[in-house]
Amino acid sequence: MVAKIEQDHSRFKQIVRGKIKKELKKYITQGELIGRKGKNIVSIPVPRIDLPRFRFDPHQTGGVGQGDGDVGTALGPGNPQDGSGKAGDSPGSHLLEVEITLEELAQILGEELELPNVEPRGKKNIVTEKDRYTGISRSGPESLRHFKRTYKEALRRQIISGTYNYDDPIIVPIREDKRFRSWKVSHQPESNAVIIYMMDVSGSMGPEQKDIVRLESFWIDTWLRSQYNHIELRYIVHDAVAKEVDHDTFFYIREGGGTKISSAYKLASKMILEQFLPQDWNIYLFHFSDGDNWDGGDTAECVSILEKDLLQKINLFCYGQVKSAYGSGDFLYGLEEAFPEDPRLITSKINTKDEIYDSIKAFLGKGR
Repeated sequence: MVAKIEQDHSRFKQIVRGKIKKELKKYITQGELIGRKGKNIVSIPVPRIDLPRFRFDPHQTGGVGQGDGDVGTALGPGNPQDGSGKAGDSPGSHLLEVEITLEELAQILGEELELPNVEPRGKKNIVTEKDRYTGISRSGPESLRHFKRTYKEALRRQIISGTYNYDDPIIVPIREDKRFRSWKVSHQPESNAVIIYMMDVSGSMGPEQKDIVRLESFWIDTWLRSQYNHIELRYIVHDAVAKEVDHDTFFYIREGGGTKISSAYKLASKMILEQFLPQDWNIYLFHFSDGDNWDGGDTAECVSILEKDLLQKINLFCYGQVKSAYGSGDFLYGLEEAFPEDPRLITSKINTKDEIYDSIKAFLGKGR
């Protein structure tokens, strides 16, 4: 019975997984998915799964093969409903809330977008403890008792003491004969990463643009967390000046004024220098803007900071340009002209939520 239940549960999970993969692009654009996020799970609405069965028509108004009819008569619903009238008593279709772990969600994302596993380059200067069995001890728990070594010790003792009976070779270990597996703790360095998000919060970036950034960053986090043992997140907002903020402030802050992108790049460089040394950390920078930058030479300064500083220290720099009615979009062309084939720098245009899917694939598809 238990095996049958496990088989049914496994089959159900495969069905749900298939439906999520089929509708993944739709889920990526839905903001309510983030609202259902728990510590390690998210709740995803999937269409209700019913076993097929015959049903009687509750209205008894006839159907195919019933009553009079002529050849060529169009077949349609027996009782069309236009949504008007009083409340009814018939059930409707419903969505089923299915909980799935973030790890499973990352696997589905990786399979559907064909994302390669990330190749870590840095080791954070902390280590994890791992137990490894390396020897034999005279004491320990019964669960770690070494059968062969215990048997040999008991046999040796009985032969030496002359109590071993060759005609009736029964070996009975006593407490002094017992041997146990022993272990030692080994220290192993762990690959860890930091993600630094930067976002333009000038007057030309409205709620719609920020919502796109919020959705895309959720899926970026989900994937990279599946690739590293530990992830640190940092958030920088900027208009004409840059500052570090927390998660909620980053996505819901309302600012105004002009735009000076180099201020964010300078702050990110300082943050890396003071907190995240490149030899110890895998560093990812994601910058989102509408591409409207101060035209007093700031784009050239950004290119200089990237070329001489940031790109030398990081795994990947991703720039996502979100379409805005007020943004010029010129900054993207400046980056593409300065870094036409640099694998460390990836750009993407995100005009609508539907393009988040392709943007994620462009950013994470290199496996860096």
